[in-house]
Amino acid sequence: METAVILSYKGLGANLLHLTYCHEIAKKFGPITIITLCKNLEEVLSKDPLIKEIIYLDKYYKKFLDIFNLSNFLKKLQLENIFIFYPSFRFFIASKIAKINNIHCYPLFKKKKLHLVNAAKKFTEQNLKIENCSTETNLYIDKQKQKEVINRINQNKKNIILGVGSSGPTTRWGSKNFIGLIQKLDKEYDCFFFLLCGPNEKEIAQEIIEEIGTEKCSSLSNETISNIIPLISVCDIYIGNDSFGHHVASQCGIPSLIIMLDTPRAYSDYSVNQHRIMPSEVNIDNITHDSRIDPNMIKVDQVYEKILSLLK
Repeated sequence: METAVILSYKGLGANLLHLTYCHEIAKKFGPITIITLCKNLEEVLSKDPLIKEIIYLDKYYKKFLDIFNLSNFLKKLQLENIFIFYPSFRFFIASKIAKINNIHCYPLFKKKKLHLVNAAKKFTEQNLKIENCSTETNLYIDKQKQKEVINRINQNKKNIILGVGSSGPTTRWGSKNFIGLIQKLDKEYDCFFFLLCGPNEKEIAQEIIEEIGTEKCSSLSNETISNIIPLISVCDIYIGNDSFGHHVASQCGIPSLIIMLDTPRAYSDYSVNQHRIMPSEVNIDNITHDSRIDPNMIKVDQVYEKILSLLK
């Protein structure tokens, strides 16, 4: 009896905050197949024992007529159960055509104001007939890689992940602000900073390194995700923009401070390890992916004081 979950999101963070619900489904039906629009998810979850397979779907979902190609794709998986974590008419109809026996889907035509965490939690509880499903996720970490990282870093320092990259330009706090934060933190603690950003954002990390020096910080722009995750798991704290590092840190049990610029609330309140900082004059419930808040509205001193409270 094969079971699949469809995560109709391209962002790694949006996929990861659904992981706890995938685990609940797998606990009932056995290891599951995840079908996702996120090309990096397999690298993160490939060794998770509750996940049988991760399929990156880069076609079959853009045009209406793709429904028939999508249904043929689903039919080949020989599924008994499918859970569609999105109000997707296309995935729902394709599942019907594929004659999957048990189709669970978000209520169709209700995409507006969809709170990712609340919707996923309610959906899981209703369809699995369980109560009080936890929003906390335990991300599987490769223990051997984690051990190698522990032996490589200086454990006498405060090892800090700085998420200087982000999911988009409107969520970046900016290199000048991070430089100011590093300078203040380094006066308080003996720190080493790992600069988390993608290959296309390496100039941000380079600006910081040129000002601070390689003895205090290092860029992760050329590292693979599978190497970055064990590193995050052994650091003292994550501080930074909305990126997958924020989700990984909180799911590894370390404090994660997200700088809220145009990041909706759902991305920052599903774990006790998650903390946020934003302009005092902005209502968190009004922040969307289109808010375009001025990064300089969040002051270095404001972030610094919050970090001190978390590191005590």
